[in-house]
Amino acid sequence: MIGKDVKLGKNVNIYHPELSNIYGCEIGDECIVGALVEIKQDVKIGKRVKIQAFAFIPENVTIEDEAFIGPHVCFTNDLYPRSTNKNGTLKSAKDWEKIPTRVCKKASIGANSTILCGVTIGEGAMVGAGSVVTHSIPAYTVAVGNPAKVIRKIDKKI
Repeated sequence: MIGKDVKLGKNVNIYHPELSNIYGCEIGDECIVGALVEIKQDVKIGKRVKIQAFAFIPENVTIEDEAFIGPHVCFTNDLYPRSTNKNGTLKSAKDWEKIPTRVCKKASIGANSTILCGVTIGEGAMVGAGSVVTHSIPAYTVAVGNPAKVIRKIDKKI
């Protein structure tokens, strides 16, 4: 389902919108969104971004132009998630401390990666499949593993 509150750019292609959950966000021109993707409110997605099937993008995530989000990528938005408050009452949306995350222009995140909140994935950086990103990744580097570590620099022309 695509909510009425979604701001869609020109020529956005959302595969199987009936199988996705997209609401309260902005999606820029010429983006491609795969099936079974969830994009929550207050997410901003730039132009020409590809988001593959089963990705989860919660509140306060910004994805800049020409980035790639692989299948099953999962972002988080709270460093200390709990279902209840200290007094035992169920947490509501206002009880969560949502921490922003940023994916810079032309960055790529491989399949099944987990991106903890509060990090920045630098321009042109690549995160290897299955990585767990716990710290910011510098521009034009490759990071892999759990936790993800930079293993090399890459050519800025890529």
